[in-house]
Amino acid sequence: MATEVNVPTLGESIVEATVGEWLKQPGDPVKADEPIVSLETDKVAVEVPSPVAGVMGQHAVAVGDNVAVGALLATIEAGGAGAAAPAATPAPAAPAPTLASAPAATAGQQAPASGDTPAALSPSVRRAVLETGVDPATVKGTGKDGRLTKDDVLAAAATPPAPAAAPAPEPVQTPSVAASTGRKEERVRMTRLRQTVAKRLKDAQNTAAMLTTFNDVDMSAVIEARTKYKDLFEKKHGVRLGFMGFFVKAACMALKDVPAVNGQIDGEEIVYHDYADISVAVSAPQGLVVPVIRDADQLSVAGIEKTIGDFGKRAKDGTLKMEEMKGGTFTISNGGVFGSLMSTPIINPPQSAVLGLHRIEDRPVVRDGQVVVRPMMYLALSYDHRLIDGREAVTFLVALKNAIEDPTRILIDL
Repeated sequence: MATEVNVPTLGESIVEATVGEWLKQPGDPVKADEPIVSLETDKVAVEVPSPVAGVMGQHAVAVGDNVAVGALLATIEAGGAGAAAPAATPAPAAPAPTLASAPAATAGQQAPASGDTPAALSPSVRRAVLETGVDPATVKGTGKDGRLTKDDVLAAAATPPAPAAAPAPEPVQTPSVAASTGRKEERVRMTRLRQTVAKRLKDAQNTAAMLTTFNDVDMSAVIEARTKYKDLFEKKHGVRLGFMGFFVKAACMALKDVPAVNGQIDGEEIVYHDYADISVAVSAPQGLVVPVIRDADQLSVAGIEKTIGDFGKRAKDGTLKMEEMKGGTFTISNGGVFGSLMSTPIINPPQSAVLGLHRIEDRPVVRDGQVVVRPMMYLALSYDHRLIDGREAVTFLVALKNAIEDPTRILIDL
């Protein structure tokens, strides 16, 4: 008897998803609650588990198909009897569509790449496997529960195993011909997350009257405090002391002073929030995601750092929940971790402002009539000029700057 697997409820206002990859192929044994397919939504990738143990039946949809909530995805055959029907179809035939963009030279490695691995591969990892031709079974994963990450696959591709030298002569001839013909192109379908990000960012530019105001901040005091207390902080709280905790607390204080920066426009009304839910941009394998630190104004620096650390880890593993991405009254994006000197970040609708942090570098500044070298960072506040005036934007940045340059202000709420 076959059990149907349908698209689960994906969250409020989300009515459909895109099939990202099949984690189980027809004929594969399946355990109860074991992920069998990954669905890409507007915000995160969701793995759909099998409701029962048995054998994977036929797929009802293919990779790249859009499926509505409640739609049939596949069937699970009871016991081992269901293996006979799928077995008639060659195993490599099912994943063939996902290998269309793989290089011809890696054709001999496609079967291992599309088969089972000790842990289910995320969409970005599967894509990296297909592009590099690396056998995931030969790579040790560094992610949660030993799961492979994109960096693991790329590192393995950068250091090819010794046995690869033997079969080299045969496949080398095909690439050599392709290389002599000139340049190459590759077309890759945009993920649903990337499509949503593109649409929302363009909508933000079309709707908001965006303007960016800059300031700079001397990081000396925060760096000194971090250097002095980072070991004790980690020993007591079990998490590293970073700069983001200081900036989130400083931003919460500045938002109280300038409530318009924490508000939003709803039709012909302005909504002011007496709480601060801070969205923090986090890099994930499938793209940039923005989980929300709820009631950040009520958390300590330690609580903020723990939350951010948890978000970063689960973003890498692809286990962030849908509800953790919703809401948010203000966003902080740290391009400095990638080396950015200055940028004009785009508002995350329906929010009205976003703070951009950048890299810290030593620059000459004047202090008490003397030119000295200080670790400086540029701050950028992009805001909706329909709601926030230039005076309010500058006031917010100055309040933030004062709190970072004198962290004691954070302690005494000054």
